[in-house]
Amino acid sequence: MKKALLAGAALNMVFAGMAFADITIGVAGPMTGQYAAFGEQLKTGAEQAVADINAAGGVNGEKLVLSVGDDACDPKQAVAVANSFAGQKVPFVAGHFCSGSSIPASQVYAEEGIIQISPASTNPDFTDKRPGDGIFRVCGRDDQQGQVAGAFIAEKFKDGVVAVLNDKSAYGKGLADETEKYMKEAGKEPALVESYTAGEKDYSSLITKLKQAGVTLVYIGGYHTEAGLIARQMKDQGVTATIMSGDALVTDEYWAITGDAGEGTLMTFSPDPRKNEAAAPVVAELDKAGKSAEGYVLYTYAAIQAWAEAAKKAGSTEYEAVTKSLNEGGYQTVIGDITFDDKGDVKLPGYVMYEWKAGKYDYLVAAQ
Repeated sequence: MKKALLAGAALNMVFAGMAFADITIGVAGPMTGQYAAFGEQLKTGAEQAVADINAAGGVNGEKLVLSVGDDACDPKQAVAVANSFAGQKVPFVAGHFCSGSSIPASQVYAEEGIIQISPASTNPDFTDKRPGDGIFRVCGRDDQQGQVAGAFIAEKFKDGVVAVLNDKSAYGKGLADETEKYMKEAGKEPALVESYTAGEKDYSSLITKLKQAGVTLVYIGGYHTEAGLIARQMKDQGVTATIMSGDALVTDEYWAITGDAGEGTLMTFSPDPRKNEAAAPVVAELDKAGKSAEGYVLYTYAAIQAWAEAAKKAGSTEYEAVTKSLNEGGYQTVIGDITFDDKGDVKLPGYVMYEWKAGKYDYLVAAQ
């Protein structure tokens, strides 16, 4: 009888341990390197989401634990991070940031039965060519962003001299190509199309070409680090053209690089989630901790929110069950009510135009 009681007690301890086991989830992005500002955004959003979900009871009675993967926006490193997450048996990853990282990593996640929701990868191939039905994103796409940018350029810079630049990355070139395509469709031809190498510090030869062409608008398909240097060096060389770019400028680091040279920079980004009523408590909590809800912080928070709610609805963290729940959609998040289409793209309002002024970005025209 004593042995039976002991065995029963041991069994109860096992089940108790199972009931309250932790669930490790991942967040992946450039935690180091020149784009680390965006990795910090993803990490900040993920940490706050995990803290808030755990404070509310966790997922199906279990607490979340966050594992952080650093891909440095390098495709090979992204695959290594994905394999590391697979080894940790994570059911879900919020990431990656760069499309050039998300796309190869998605192959690993699909093979390993890990759900991936990117907060920030906008290249159309990420979902158009997704390797499995557990691959999603909560941000928009470059073809949507390019359409808004191209139409804006054709209308507002109809008589201007436009240059289109790209950094040859999956994100930068993809965005520049889409913007150029829609600009041409709207009847505006670029005067100059050039590529540059990410990571360089001196863009004087490129700026000389811009100056010789007499450009009045420079569209940059690339990240804030190089765009910031180009803006600053343009000012130094007396080029007064307006700079325009995409969502990779949504970090205060852009202004830290440009200073006053960034004044008037235009960029496309989704409607600012910081202005959502549902996001107000999260923004306030981050502010209290001395952290910013800029850029993709709230998109990362929302990605984890959506997965957690889908797992609760499924009563499981198993791949097939949660994927099915995600595809059914209808999850309230800090960026809005999330529903995905059959490609894994989120159905949310599209892109709007922003302007940098006095070190901050805000709508150029109020979001509709």
